[in-house]
Amino acid sequence: MKFLKDYDNPKNIRFKSFEFALLEANRRNHKTLVETGVARGKKKFIFFRKINWLDGMSTLIFSDYAKFVNGHLYSCDIDNKNINSAKKFTKKNSNFITFIKDDSLNFLKNLEKKIDFLYLDSLDGQFPNASEHQLNEIKLAVKNLHKKSLVLLDDKGQKTKLSIDYMINNNFKIINETKQQVLLSY
Repeated sequence: MKFLKDYDNPKNIRFKSFEFALLEANRRNHKTLVETGVARGKKKFIFFRKINWLDGMSTLIFSDYAKFVNGHLYSCDIDNKNINSAKKFTKKNSNFITFIKDDSLNFLKNLEKKIDFLYLDSLDGQFPNASEHQLNEIKLAVKNLHKKSLVLLDDKGQKTKLSIDYMINNNFKIINETKQQVLLSY
């Protein structure tokens, strides 16, 4: 998975977590990825967006993984501007991504596909009710998970406590943990 080296930037504080998770996903032959909250980048000048390594740029990494394994990434965000930015960043992988403009809770409630790899990163941790939102996301998504599924939770500490407790009480185990993220599986 040579593409991973493109994301090993000193500012990408989530790189080691993403690397571990995607290597494990590949070992488990994961093909279907679902992400709530797209990589937005950051504003440069008035009209342009550029890579924001501090956010990890998940959509880029996951779309490269989807292309590498001939899989598919379903990426949901409530904001059209965010989706349009993510589309620009991932243009080379457009055949491997479906963008969905929707509230993540509604998207997950209506999703019928089995999920191999789930990344929950909607509603940034500094917002009120971010923990409850992530908890509700995992409660809705659990019906789509299988015994080899991986779930990567972002913004550890800010919004993960409720979802981690829920998942551990429902037979998930933590298989990797960093300052920013927690990876779980059955």
